Amino acid sequence: MTVRYVRVKPVVDLFAPAVRAYGNIAVVGTLTLPEKSPPTDPAEVNVPLDFTDPAEARRRAPGDLGEAVALAFAQSPGPSLVTAVRVDEDDPDWTAALDVVAGLDVQLVVLANTPLDETTGRAEAPEGALVSLARHVASVSETGGEGRQRMGVAMLPKDSADPKPVKGILAHERMVYIAHRSDQDAAAAVAGTIAGHQPHISLLLKPVNITSPSFTQAQIEDLNGAETFESGPAGHGVNWLTSPSIIPGGGVYMGEGYTGNAGGTKYIDAVRTVDDLNFRLNAQLIRTIGNVRISRSGLRALIARLEAILVPEVQNDVLNGFEVFVPLLTLLDKDPATLTPAEAERIHQAEVRRMVQIMVAIHYAGALHRLSITLKFD
Repeated sequence: MTVRYVRVKPVVDLFAPAVRAYGNIAVVGTLTLPEKSPPTDPAEVNVPLDFTDPAEARRRAPGDLGEAVALAFAQSPGPSLVTAVRVDEDDPDWTAALDVVAGLDVQLVVLANTPLDETTGRAEAPEGALVSLARHVASVSETGGEGRQRMGVAMLPKDSADPKPVKGILAHERMVYIAHRSDQDAAAAVAGTIAGHQPHISLLLKPVNITSPSFTQAQIEDLNGAETFESGPAGHGVNWLTSPSIIPGGGVYMGEGYTGNAGGTKYIDAVRTVDDLNFRLNAQLIRTIGNVRISRSGLRALIARLEAILVPEVQNDVLNGFEVFVPLLTLLDKDPATLTPAEAERIHQAEVRRMVQIMVAIHYAGALHRLSITLKFD
């Protein structure tokens, strides 16, 4: 037998963190079953159906629900998966359907062919359908568990340029509103457009496959508000569909990328990027639970895992930079003889409770939305 002073037996145990989808859509709506030749297996009430084919969606969910699913798929790029949930046509229970959607792996939720009006936006009992949607996306994103964060997409009535109905719970950063002049379901089309882009991509001037004549400049100013270079984009929480003449070939595009919260997290991509990073950081760190020691080397290994997610984001120009700070590591780096009684107690409590606080600050590299050019002739 060959003499070997050191024997190495390589064991490959690679770990692939869980991956979160960023463009799955749930559409809730009603059916219109034809009197002649209805589908043999139509969608059932409050039973989710996954679709990857718009023709199949139209067959099994004819009416508003199937048309919304098909229009979401018509976007380029668009979603890869749309889940349809039917509500009863005579007495739609939107809350019950949204409770079903709460358990789905989706990032965008739409109520098919449901414009924001006095009925759907009613905050008092009985609660309007879109108010239920706003409460759903806010509640599930906060308490629904890892990977359940989502946004709702809704539309104003056709030709409306009035953003005032977006108020109260409706004016939430997890809601997206679109003003349009189309006979189609603009909310479903915009949801498909959002789903087709990675979370950090701004939705400004992204194409929407829909027929919608442009608003007048006065109407856009009503929707958006007055802007100056010093104040930047104004916004009242409502986007609009536009067809800029300076884009060759024409087409319909997103006029902005606002969330419904004009005074808070203002842009769709910012909300989606935070959701994406939140999930990926959790997925990367889950293997440290129960394994990493509360020690100098253990906490540095923890920081390295965080950097494995964040450094590529800086290299890809999604983030301008980031900082990771572990207060306990600062104490562990000190000479034990120089620790104050309070500092020694903090280390002791962390070891007893087996809990460590980590602070991560990221500097998001937002996309350019406005240019101000001074052209001077001499």
